[in-house]
Amino acid sequence: MKNVILQMAPVPMQLTLRLQQHFTLFNYAQLTKEQQAELIPLVRVLLVNGETPLDDTTMARYPNLQLIAVFGVGYERIDANATYKRNIQISNTPGVLTDDVADLAFGLMLACSRQIVGAQRFIERGDWASQSYPWTNKVSGSRLGILGLGRIGRAIALRASAFNMSVYYHNRTRHADFAEEYCATPQALATHCDFLVVCAPGGENSRALVNAEVLQALGPAGILINIARGSVVDEVALVHAIEHKLIAGAGLDVFCDEPNVPAALLQRDNVVITPHMGSATQSTRKAMSDLVYENISAYFAGKPLLTPADKP
Repeated sequence: MKNVILQMAPVPMQLTLRLQQHFTLFNYAQLTKEQQAELIPLVRVLLVNGETPLDDTTMARYPNLQLIAVFGVGYERIDANATYKRNIQISNTPGVLTDDVADLAFGLMLACSRQIVGAQRFIERGDWASQSYPWTNKVSGSRLGILGLGRIGRAIALRASAFNMSVYYHNRTRHADFAEEYCATPQALATHCDFLVVCAPGGENSRALVNAEVLQALGPAGILINIARGSVVDEVALVHAIEHKLIAGAGLDVFCDEPNVPAALLQRDNVVITPHMGSATQSTRKAMSDLVYENISAYFAGKPLLTPADKP
């Protein structure tokens, strides 16, 4: 068998069907242990998603592995140092999902600040007949803090300009081509904003970057929005901040232990949650699938990857 790909995680059916038409694709979950063992020397590509863990021990099982194709942008659960040591390439799907994730960030911001979900529950309970819904908070003209100024952070800043928002940011490095005000630490950023939007990549370097001190700095009128990775926010500290009204609310698309969400974050008018769906639109998932296919196709053709991941 030539051009063997081993699928290690769920990806869209349109992608698997296209790969099956042109290469030899196996789904790890559908193989017996004997079949898995037989494939070990044949596998050249592992197909994964952004939540798939891959350590050095797993990579060592496949002596001819040369590419890990990630359906998604983040790949922090892959041991990048091990891939570099073993001369294994990583491809991912940056760029194509930027607009969708930025759109959802603003959707969460509006839904949380204006308590749209809570207002719907208010009507459904029949409360409108006897009272008015409590006043909520304005988004336009407010202060926006962006934690992590990559493609998505910049797209959010662009949208903020249409809402006449003042923009501040924190990043590992200052961006000379970005005119908005730079804050030296996440805590300093939180003191400057009404909305703190988390766009930083996951991984050990950003784990619990938004901690109790940052939430305290955000304050009782501030709202946290997380469309990055659950690990970037100290979830225990977030629950404490919500329960004790240390912040005004949160809009969350990602969590530390997905699909499990802390019960304390449920059924709250000031907390809006979505099931890690930032890039989950028809057009973007097709574009992501196309890019994964094109990267794998380029590898088998001996051509450079379209979107190789950065070396560690």
